[in-house]
Amino acid sequence: MKNQYFIDLLERVKKRNQGEPEFIQAVTEVLETLEPVVERRPEFVEAGVFERFVEPERQVIFRVPWLDDNGKLHVNRGFRVQFNNAIGPYKGGIRLHPSVYSGIIKFLGFEQVLKNSLTTLPMGGAKGGSDFDPKGKSDTEIMRFCQSFMTELYRHIGSDCDVPAGDIGTGAREIGYMFGQYKRLANEFTGMLTGKGITYGGSLARTEATGYGLCYFTEEMLNANGKDFAGKTVVISGSGNVALYALKKATELGAKVVTLSDSNGYIYDKNGIDFDCARKLKEVERRRIKDYLEFHPEAEYHEGSRNVWTVACDIALPCATQNEIDEESAKILAKNGCFAVSEGANMPSTPEAINVYFENGILYGPAKAANAGGVATSGLEMSQNSLRLSWTFEEVDARLRDIMKSIFASCDEAAKEYGLDGNYMAGANIAGFLKVGEAMLEQGCV
Repeated sequence: MKNQYFIDLLERVKKRNQGEPEFIQAVTEVLETLEPVVERRPEFVEAGVFERFVEPERQVIFRVPWLDDNGKLHVNRGFRVQFNNAIGPYKGGIRLHPSVYSGIIKFLGFEQVLKNSLTTLPMGGAKGGSDFDPKGKSDTEIMRFCQSFMTELYRHIGSDCDVPAGDIGTGAREIGYMFGQYKRLANEFTGMLTGKGITYGGSLARTEATGYGLCYFTEEMLNANGKDFAGKTVVISGSGNVALYALKKATELGAKVVTLSDSNGYIYDKNGIDFDCARKLKEVERRRIKDYLEFHPEAEYHEGSRNVWTVACDIALPCATQNEIDEESAKILAKNGCFAVSEGANMPSTPEAINVYFENGILYGPAKAANAGGVATSGLEMSQNSLRLSWTFEEVDARLRDIMKSIFASCDEAAKEYGLDGNYMAGANIAGFLKVGEAMLEQGCV
């Protein structure tokens, strides 16, 4: 970073947010790529837009007491960070995972501001969650937790204020319990959550959206550089919705996906992962990924999920969690001939890994652009709720594909305009920021 104004601003961010490395990492990446904007647009500096841009508008932390099936009381911590609503109501998921703390939620909310801006839909950025772990809990225990969580959260959200959605640990089951509790407390039926069931206002294609969108963005990035999915070997990490439906769409586009993973290890199937089998194991039966071998004994299971990046591939789609690809893993990908990395998870590559991508000419699709399909379809769910209409799967999928094409075009054009041709990370940050920054500038000191 060369700009002294940004150097000073980043130092203030570090001092104010000590002990939150994920948030500092996200802010550092964005500020580094926005340096060309400062030079052209000094009015953003004069109006203090950047200072406001890196500070959440509101942070809520609350306790979440709940009873297990034996009547024992447990207390978790809940969070909601409403980061920026310059271009629309706050929008962002709810993550349920033991790793959740304020720094994780702030980093996700900050990234969400730019991601939502890129979709072209009128949505601000937010994120929420809890250090509650749904794994090993019964349905009734999860219901009690979700009801307690929403009992506090409901007063801070609404269809024209803040619209949460799912994330890691928060699927259709959890969204349903939270929606039911909100409806009871607020005495109204509104579209204040997305990812809802189809019978009560959900959107078709929402489950598939992030994985499909990832492949649509990646396809555009590949095509712009004279490449495509057909005949390529793809390595995917994770085995949640994003990974599963990236597997499905990449296969439909002609690729062979050879891996999936979970927190314990990864599977390798040289013949290509069987989507129907993997989906049944993970979505229906909620089993571990190693159980895939019961149905495909010719496949291999390896302990250690990070080792998935040692598998040779043409295209890597990290869909598990933040910072899962470090410098060493990136170098292995490059050595094995990988020519494209596109992110389905939020910030899955460390800064050192990203440097390796650029040094080796690897095409890089950053998360805030490449995995925006989920929130884009959530935005389409909000539109359907407002119109009291339901679109077909094909209609939603077509709109999603158009949005992802538009996102890539915005990243590509912004990168070229600022002399950074091919740097889609910089393009995403610049394009996403300019829309939000302009709105903040026009709305005055708020």
